[in-house]
Amino acid sequence: MKQYFLGIEFGSTRIKAVLLDEKHAIVKSGDYTWKSSLENGVWTYHMEDVQEGLRTAIRNLGKLPGKISAMGVSGMMHGYLAFDKDWNLLAPFRTWQNTMTGEAADKLTEAFGFNIPQRWSAAHLYQAVLNGEPHVKNIAHVTTLAGYVHYLLTGENVLGVGEASGMFPIDSETLTYDAAMLDKFDALMAKYGFDWNIRAVLPEVRTAGQSAGLLTPSGSEYLGGLLPAGIPLCPPEGDAGTGMTATNAVAPRTGNVSAGTSVFAMAVLEKELKTVHPEIDMVTTPSGAPVAMVHCNNCTNEINAWAEVFAGFAKAAGANLSMNDIYGAIFGKALEGAADCGGLVTVPYLSGEPVAQLEQGRPLMVRTPEAKLTFENFARMQLYAAVATLKMGMDKLTVDEGVQLDSINGHGGFFKTGSSGRQVMADALNVPVNVMKTAGEGGPWGMALLAAYMADETGLSLEKYLSERVFAGSESIQALPDAEGVKGFGEYIRAFKAGLAVERIATEEL
Repeated sequence: MKQYFLGIEFGSTRIKAVLLDEKHAIVKSGDYTWKSSLENGVWTYHMEDVQEGLRTAIRNLGKLPGKISAMGVSGMMHGYLAFDKDWNLLAPFRTWQNTMTGEAADKLTEAFGFNIPQRWSAAHLYQAVLNGEPHVKNIAHVTTLAGYVHYLLTGENVLGVGEASGMFPIDSETLTYDAAMLDKFDALMAKYGFDWNIRAVLPEVRTAGQSAGLLTPSGSEYLGGLLPAGIPLCPPEGDAGTGMTATNAVAPRTGNVSAGTSVFAMAVLEKELKTVHPEIDMVTTPSGAPVAMVHCNNCTNEINAWAEVFAGFAKAAGANLSMNDIYGAIFGKALEGAADCGGLVTVPYLSGEPVAQLEQGRPLMVRTPEAKLTFENFARMQLYAAVATLKMGMDKLTVDEGVQLDSINGHGGFFKTGSSGRQVMADALNVPVNVMKTAGEGGPWGMALLAAYMADETGLSLEKYLSERVFAGSESIQALPDAEGVKGFGEYIRAFKAGLAVERIATEEL
């Protein structure tokens, strides 16, 4: 009997379901488009959209070809979902886009001697305590979006180690939450007199390959009966872990970059970093290996916004252009622009950007009188800006820490249209960038691979399973850094950094 594996991922702009066969080939995919909303100063998604989107994505798979042997759920990492003992949501979901936890992140970083980014669940939890928010006294569970959906499907309150490492620091020896830091967190909580402690509210941690429960009858009902009860589920993971899996970047000296609404790069380390860097998160692979992560909240938002403007212009002019045509023009002409974008600069921050130390975003474009405003320069500027903040963070890793990468594997929407995305990324990071044939599927395909790995009975490590069973002989296209492009991006990044002063004023005055 053929085996099929289902991966589901709650991304920033799409909820996607991908079905694989036993050869790891994609059989079917379905999705649901959604987006976050800014409500009362908080970037959030509604839980009713979670259920509707999940059902729609699965329904859009169409008729399934056979029995699903295993499945798994992934989602946007980090953020804050707090529940009482009966799993009633206590506050609106706070996504990774929010940058209102600076005080908590700084205090936890100082207490732990370990960088706690603003978007981590621990920072959100502590900030809610510092704010005196009424709901914190009733907390019984704190989890992520993937963890919550997994609980609804299985009744198991667990997380994969990669996802858990975006909630609270992980001990590399025990592959669970760091005991000393748990104690330090509870010490900070002692004066508040809550009935809960941090160990009690965090989900249990499991590693890739371990079982994480079965789809229950109530879970099947939550899915509208689209899948039968009894399907085994692997540990839920974050989009960083599924991205590493989908690009075969789980072994030391490998790395991957996921570029879409947000952009993040992962580097699997050979040794621990020398210094705590606020721009670098320390997380893990789905099997628990240490990973340095640079995460930026803003990537393609501004490209998408301008694509809509051009679509409106085309319609007004009577031109019949699809969005694919418009994206094709932007990405297709970008490399024809001057290597330094002709003096054009844009800061594409729709939301706050911790790497740039900005709590809010105001997308803006700046040019000097002598700058050359052409479509080609404009297009190249947009692609450069999408990865400029990532470059700032990665320099801390490669220049300051001396971390070496043989190459980086790219995936996500930034790489789906022509060659420009991978070439710009190679020039920005000055490292070869590989884009695999399957890269467009990204996280949900990686989640399905983790489900398949759990069902595998050969006893291979995740690293060997991926390299020997999944990616052996896989097709990819490589972009090597171009000397002129590297130089041009260097000139652009200097102007971009100067433009951040303008961005800061814009957030204060507009």
